[in-house]
Amino acid sequence: MDSAEIIVRSIRKASLDADFPVPEPEAARHVIGLGLMEAMAHLFPDAGMPDYGKLSEHYRRHYLKAWDEGVYLFEGAREMIEQLRNSGHLLAVATGKGRSGLDSAFEISGIGRYFHASRCADETFSKPHPAMLLELMEELGASAERTLMIGDTTHDLQMAVNAGVASLAMCHGAHPRENLEALNPLACLGDFDELRAWFDSHT
Repeated sequence: MDSAEIIVRSIRKASLDADFPVPEPEAARHVIGLGLMEAMAHLFPDAGMPDYGKLSEHYRRHYLKAWDEGVYLFEGAREMIEQLRNSGHLLAVATGKGRSGLDSAFEISGIGRYFHASRCADETFSKPHPAMLLELMEELGASAERTLMIGDTTHDLQMAVNAGVASLAMCHGAHPRENLEALNPLACLGDFDELRAWFDSHT
């Protein structure tokens, strides 16, 4: 989903509401992919748990309001996911969202039916800890050699490294291409047309 700018705006508005220094957009973008509490702790290391709770409440309010106004899939995303499912691949989601947030995203987008399993940041360790991937691999009976992580943040790719699985980077998302390339993905792709072409030539 094309939600990076919504996340950045929601973090900055939440900071203002909670009377905290407003992080620069680049700093807010960097924490995309982390669990919400981990993201707030990274941005505001001197705050305490009550402050993180307050910031998180403000963030959720702004984020959900933005969702009501519309969040859209990247062009070609739905078709790519459907193609992979129909080709016999087992698909899973590992996300920094909470379960309620992912369920809402699945409902709004209509793509939840394509996925066989999912893990959220409020159910296990947050990225870049490998737990999400390891738990999904165990649930689906997938070996590390036959698992591929596709992500658009360094947290995604570092989780893949920590879990001992290969990764692909999508460079049209949250983190800069050079930061993603530093984690040695199999490729760094600009959009879903490039992702489709990669699969066509590698599977």
